[in-house]
Amino acid sequence: MAVPKAKLSSARQNKRRSSVWKISAPALMKCPKCGEYKVAHQVCGNCGYYNGRQVIKKDI
Repeated sequence: MAVPKAKLSSARQNKRRSSVWKISAPALMKCPKCGEYKVAHQVCGNCGYYNGRQVIKKDI
């Protein structure tokens, strides 16, 4: 079983972990109905359409 020979300093440990847990920004796409930017695979917040169908009734 692997056992560390010496204690890992917190600076070295945090340096290794720094880039692992970063969250990436969601990919945005233009809504084909209104042209507003929206998250992919979700209902457009501006017009209420998803996949060519009106899901939420909104006044444009």
